[in-house]
Amino acid sequence: MTSTAWVIRSGRYGEHDEWALENSCSGGGWREVPDLTSTGSREEIQRIVDEVYAQESDGARTNAVSQLWALRGRIAVGDLLAMPMKTTREIAIGRVTRPYTYLAENEPAYRHVVGVEWIRQVPRSALKQDLLYTLGSALTIFSPSRNNAAARLEHVLQTGEDVGSQPLASSPASAPAPRPSTPGAPDVVDEPESQPDIDMIARDQISSRIAEEFSGHSFAHLVAELLRAEGFDTDEAPPGADGGIDITAGRGLLGLESPKLIVQVKTPQIGSEVVAQLNGLVHTHGADYGLLATWSGLSKPARDAVKHQRFRVKVWDSTDIVEAVLRNYEKLPEDITERLPLRRVWMLKDA
Repeated sequence: MTSTAWVIRSGRYGEHDEWALENSCSGGGWREVPDLTSTGSREEIQRIVDEVYAQESDGARTNAVSQLWALRGRIAVGDLLAMPMKTTREIAIGRVTRPYTYLAENEPAYRHVVGVEWIRQVPRSALKQDLLYTLGSALTIFSPSRNNAAARLEHVLQTGEDVGSQPLASSPASAPAPRPSTPGAPDVVDEPESQPDIDMIARDQISSRIAEEFSGHSFAHLVAELLRAEGFDTDEAPPGADGGIDITAGRGLLGLESPKLIVQVKTPQIGSEVVAQLNGLVHTHGADYGLLATWSGLSKPARDAVKHQRFRVKVWDSTDIVEAVLRNYEKLPEDITERLPLRRVWMLKDA
């Protein structure tokens, strides 16, 4: 049986991403709203919101009430929770472990939360475009309902893969609807209007094409060409056993000037043992830094290991690689651009 699925965003710019992961919770925001623990109905929250946000429009207050009541009274222990992260362009997915809690000792932006066990982080490229659209509401809190979202997110939680809109063992018929806000009454968090971000859609499409076209040694070749475009002289290891070194890179005519890099390139998620191996290779080969180029991100132990080696080991994740492609596209060789055909489109910033 598929559990009810929810999405909670972590700030307009992803400023709460790391805090939510490190503190095993999700929520925040609504700085002016007091503790809602004693409220037992949507109507009580409506009265609080009407008082706190008296100057806001009716629509804005309705949205606030719907989201706060979802956080306070509808999201339950065991529900699936997804958090799109703008800082890493990943989706963190977990299970709710604790219902609404008001953390009075925290800063106002971090008080209204639910507890979460974060189980998996996947790059946005792991999700099909229609599911990404479904997660694209402008609301902070909502229950994704279109495109069999709950069952598909459950599958992503279990496997790290989105199988698309094909029928799953947990089909829409067996996926529960979110617990109603008010019996018989529609709620904006249940049928949120998607507001696609054009820039993010374009980057998602580029990410998908890179994932399709470049894997294994081909992905390592892409990374090497990006480093060349950035001004490095690079040597690529041939396919097969490479002793943990996929690329060596350095500055200068012969590539012997600093910064000198040892690069490991991985398509799957990287574990902490890879970080330890790279750190050892940097020391053994007299390099200045190690670079981990990973399409599927790092496990939590690996992220912790990188933090402890932050002046020695750097990471290029899928977001960094897409940025490097866009920054250097005109410098990339034809064998790359033919497989990744892009064109520049100009539009107003506020479009």
